[in-house]
Amino acid sequence: MSKQLSVHSNVCPFNSVPDAHGERVARLFREHNASLLRFLRARLRSDDEAREIAQEAYVQLLGLDQPEAVHFLQGYLFRTAANLATNRLKQRAFRQRSADLVFFELEHQDTRSPERAWEAKWSVASVYQALNELPANCREAFRLVRLEGLSSEEAGRRLNLHPRRVRRYVARALTHCLAVLEPAAQESPP
Repeated sequence: MSKQLSVHSNVCPFNSVPDAHGERVARLFREHNASLLRFLRARLRSDDEAREIAQEAYVQLLGLDQPEAVHFLQGYLFRTAANLATNRLKQRAFRQRSADLVFFELEHQDTRSPERAWEAKWSVASVYQALNELPANCREAFRLVRLEGLSSEEAGRRLNLHPRRVRRYVARALTHCLAVLEPAAQESPP
């Protein structure tokens, strides 16, 4: 059974870690946990999420393959926590956009009509089929930018592409999906 770390108090959960790296992390926790939590609370505006992200950062710190390669552990901890917080904020924004989209669709949809529900499912299936017809880089750029909410610069870094190329791929994917959906909408589902 795995032991869960807790950063909810100032009691150091790393005292049982026997190696030198564990001792460094324990000292880092004692000396800087309060400031790390303040830093994360300011970014996330949530005590619970700040504690959760801090815990993830400490776990990543303890899981380093070569801890001796990190010379400034405090900076590494705060950078890791900042990256995790940024990811959390992006996830939160994506969930909010998705919830807004679902609300908008439900508000403008006749939920009593099984035909309308079937048409919507058919349209989604058509979009998935259209996306699968695209090259992998184009499909992945679309997924990262339109579905995960990354900027074209962030998606470009992940895909090792120039941001301009990412924007072109996204435009190509949208154009292709619209080209598939427009004739399909006129024909209506089989």
